[in-house]
Amino acid sequence: MAAKIMPKLFNANLKISGHIIHIKDINKCSGFSKIKGLMFSRKEKANALLFEFSEDTKRSIHSLFCPPFMAIWLNENNKIVEYKIISSNRFSVRPEKLFRKLIEVPLNSKYSPVVEFLLERGKV
Repeated sequence: MAAKIMPKLFNANLKISGHIIHIKDINKCSGFSKIKGLMFSRKEKANALLFEFSEDTKRSIHSLFCPPFMAIWLNENNKIVEYKIISSNRFSVRPEKLFRKLIEVPLNSKYSPVVEFLLERGKV
């Protein structure tokens, strides 16, 4: 019987308009997981995902076969440069600003404080 390897989860502190937002249980994506992202994930069981890029970019993302999520685009210093709620089955979503990192935050009860803060009080 093969052992199941569980991904290591980590926490992040993000900066926005003089506030620090704490996001817990983030999976860092690499290899195939960068392509898969949140596809086929169950909304309530999904963890946030971190995508890191070697240079500033405006890459587009999609939400095909994904539960709804909040995309949070960051610069190299973890400062939020843009964020959006992304509905399911969108072919292409592109931020207006350059970014270095992207966190996909599922819209579930685990991350509702983060999402609510950004939607109600956060301003980039």
